[in-house]
Amino acid sequence: MKRIIIGIDYDPTAEKVAQTAYNLFIGSNIGITLLHVVANEVYYSSRAYSPIMGFTGFVPAEPIEGEQTQFLMEAAGEYLDKTRDYLGDVNISTIVKEGNFADTILATAEELNADLIVVGSHSRRWLEKIVMGSVTEEIIRLSKIPVLVVPTGKEKKDAT
Repeated sequence: MKRIIIGIDYDPTAEKVAQTAYNLFIGSNIGITLLHVVANEVYYSSRAYSPIMGFTGFVPAEPIEGEQTQFLMEAAGEYLDKTRDYLGDVNISTIVKEGNFADTILATAEELNADLIVVGSHSRRWLEKIVMGSVTEEIIRLSKIPVLVVPTGKEKKDAT
C-alpha cells in the first residue's frame, strides 16, 4: 500500500475518521491525503455544527449564496490544513475539490492511484437515508479499491 485518501466533511465526527485512519498508518511510508468535497452550498449553511478539531471558521455570518463557492473552497482548504496540524504530520497532503461527494472521492482516488479510501459512516435517521441516500454506501458500491468505513454513530450502551 502506497497511498490512502481520507474523505472528511465538517461533521464533528470527522475528527474520529481522520484520527482513526491516521493511527492505523502512523509511522509507515504510506502517503496520506485528506480530501474534502464542496458539493452544495446549502450543506454549509447550518449553524448546527460544533467546532471540529479546534476549527470553527467554516460557517460564514451570512447565508451562503451560489457565488460564494470560492469562499467555501478556501475555507475547506484552511480546515484541511488545521486537520493536518491536529494530526501533527506535515507530510499529509490536502485536496479540496468541488462536485458530487461520492463521485469526486472515487475520481480523486483513481487520479492519485490510491490503494485505500477511508470514510466515515454517519448514523442518520431512516428518512434521511431514503431522501438523501448515503455517500458511504455509494462509495462502497462503486469503488474499485478497498474502502475502510469508520463508524461514527453514537455508541450503544449495554443494557446490564
